[in-house]
Amino acid sequence: MTKPIRIGTRDSELATWQARQVEEQLKKFGHKTEIVFVKSEGDLDLTTPLTEMGGKGVFTKALDDALLDKRIDAAVHSFKDLPTENPLPLVVSAVMEREDPRDALVAPEGSGFLNDETLKAVIATSSNRRKAQWLHRFPNHEITNIRGNVNTRLRKVNENGWNGAIFAAAGLKRINLDHNISEYLDWMVPAPAQGAMAVMVREDESEMIKITSNLNHPETELCTRLERELLNEMEAGCSAPVGAYAWIEGEKVILHAVALKINGSLQYDIEMTAPVNQAGGLGREAARKLLAQGADKLVEDLRKH
Repeated sequence: MTKPIRIGTRDSELATWQARQVEEQLKKFGHKTEIVFVKSEGDLDLTTPLTEMGGKGVFTKALDDALLDKRIDAAVHSFKDLPTENPLPLVVSAVMEREDPRDALVAPEGSGFLNDETLKAVIATSSNRRKAQWLHRFPNHEITNIRGNVNTRLRKVNENGWNGAIFAAAGLKRINLDHNISEYLDWMVPAPAQGAMAVMVREDESEMIKITSNLNHPETELCTRLERELLNEMEAGCSAPVGAYAWIEGEKVILHAVALKINGSLQYDIEMTAPVNQAGGLGREAARKLLAQGADKLVEDLRKH
């Protein structure tokens, strides 16, 4: 292609970093590129809790519109922000190699307070998944809402006197802010596709699909597909307290998932394994088993909120 490939992204530091990674890879394959910044509703409204703004689509709709209007040729997303149902004529053509998928605690005064069982600590997160898992482990803590990009949230946790805030480790690592991490939350099951980036293009642009699919990382693509398959089967959407993480060991893939009540009082979890070459459908099967354990009642519970 002689025209530059227009790569659309939100304008936060992290989103820009992600778009530059895609740009670098495309340049290695000999393509000209151009970065196009697009503002999303989620970037413009920093006060309304995400769960009240319609969940996932708030960060992706503006980029979807830019693709559909042909203002950009490819959009770069944090894969966990993309809804699992996509009725639009757009397709994910590449899932980039995953960064650290874990959640991490940023605690300005250190994480020693976690050892004090009597302390009513205040922890900031806007994610129901993080909130539910945190309260399951620390039921006497209080959760407060926090919005904004990574830099804004880091500033808020320092200014507000909270004990800590929960971040995706990948976001902090990518923009060299991981020195703020007080503790990695190895016990917390991440959001489906956390730490992975997705490239989205128009489904009728076969040349663009071919070009961008060179960036696909097959292991990450398989693992995130199973995680998102589980989320889709749970009909859980972004705001539901569901975590899922798949990883490959040798010739097999392992999928671990949890579903919780928002207040953390109830948790169901499951771990399943399949050969890598027969893993299709593992996410749906795991979701059905979680629902059969009783997690179906959690989904109903969420709909009442």
